[in-house]
Amino acid sequence: MGAIHIERESENRRLLLSFVKSIQERDLVTYEHSRRVATYAYRLARQLGWSRREASNLALAALVHDLGKTWIANNILNKSAALSAEERRTIERHPVIGATILIGCDVDPFYVETVLHHHEAWDGGGYPAGLQGEDIPLGARILAVADVYAAARERLLLGSTTKFDPTVVQAFLMLLDSHPNFTLGSLSMKLARRPPHLAGI
Repeated sequence: MGAIHIERESENRRLLLSFVKSIQERDLVTYEHSRRVATYAYRLARQLGWSRREASNLALAALVHDLGKTWIANNILNKSAALSAEERRTIERHPVIGATILIGCDVDPFYVETVLHHHEAWDGGGYPAGLQGEDIPLGARILAVADVYAAARERLLLGSTTKFDPTVVQAFLMLLDSHPNFTLGSLSMKLARRPPHLAGI
């Protein structure tokens, strides 16, 4: 890796971390969400064979993936009631806003495309470009999964004193954290081996 490339990466990192700081100051909820997404994106990228440097770059993109939300009014961003069609369209502009900010700062295209396309959908039903399948940059596809998982986790935590037993929620999240490869596969195999009179128990 040449000195110019190293300097370019270092400049990208300094600039993006300054945006992370601005997100933290503007909206702590978005900042904390982005930190969790970055952790999951890094782990998932490594699981998929990305190098530590590549996964770290993706985690950095994850930290600024919602940068565009800092330009959206609080009364829309923090609205607890259902969004109107117009408000939803405003929210859905955040990937474009974030990518535009990064382009204006001459950030490496990897970060721009990852931020721009993290809400695309495999079936083409996402936004902003309606990309489909492998036309969506892989970094954005990884980020999309990490983003949804983090949001689901946050909804579990929000409901842990109203909809769910908080002790059960904490135990489940600890299980996921301590066993990243946790699946129901092993449990299914155990159940399949049970004697017929114990099936379903």
